[in-house]
Amino acid sequence: MNLGDLVIRKSYGGDVTFRVDNILQNRAVIKGTEFRLLADSPLEDLVQVPPTRVTERGQRAQIKATESLTWLRKDRQVQSQRSGESVSGTTGTWGQSPKEAAYFEVPGKVLHLDGDALYLKKSLSLYEQLRIPAEGHHVHESKMAETLFRLLPRVRPDIVVITGHDGVLKQQQNYDLYSLSSYKNSQNFVAAIRVAREYERNFDALTIVAGACQSHFEALLGNGANFASSPGRILIHALDPVYIAAKASFTSIRDTVNLSDVLNHTISGSQGMGGIETRGSFRIGMPQLQNLATLKVAPSML
Repeated sequence: MNLGDLVIRKSYGGDVTFRVDNILQNRAVIKGTEFRLLADSPLEDLVQVPPTRVTERGQRAQIKATESLTWLRKDRQVQSQRSGESVSGTTGTWGQSPKEAAYFEVPGKVLHLDGDALYLKKSLSLYEQLRIPAEGHHVHESKMAETLFRLLPRVRPDIVVITGHDGVLKQQQNYDLYSLSSYKNSQNFVAAIRVAREYERNFDALTIVAGACQSHFEALLGNGANFASSPGRILIHALDPVYIAAKASFTSIRDTVNLSDVLNHTISGSQGMGGIETRGSFRIGMPQLQNLATLKVAPSML
């Protein structure tokens, strides 16, 4: 067995496909290919599978991911339509017709830190499809706090995504689901959240989306995240944090993110992701710009 091989665990009925990340003597560190789960397993419990193999659980997740993306795209179209109607209604008092009501859109900017390079690539691709400005960095979970401390003043994002891999350390006897020491990376996510919240204390000025599979939901939320995983300590899909960030990015600053709507449309549902009432970060501006790239002012200063 080699690094990068795709495997399943016999003891779990092969329900999740993993990629071998490291091998230490007779054990392997494995990371989920569809789910943000970090685990370790005896080598004898692993069975190598071909890249074309998809577990039943993974197949259901792929179907749900397609549905969620379709919902996001439709929601994005509705937001653009509302923007046009809003501007037309406003400019009517100035004697302009809807055609003359030229405007531009400023979705919330995302800074995405990911402990998995492949997931980061998928995430950035989704942001691009939805026309959401985003900057992404592949960072080991243990380095996220110091990386955020360095990046936040430069990037000045509206939304920060702090994600990667996590999991409950079930091999510990009498593990406590409410203790950070029972998790592989929740303590690292908490440290990163604290840095971000020190940078910006206003929950509506900086939206924080944090966590991975089985993460300590209460600790992440309690230390300043707006949205976090995982209320039910379940596996979350690789793109669940991205869907939350995208929804926050194109929800108007005049509205709050519809919690029930967005959580139920994530792939893992409300047992996988949860959060608190949060204002959106989408803005419209006038008049229409010839080149949006020339807009150097941060959205929060428009």
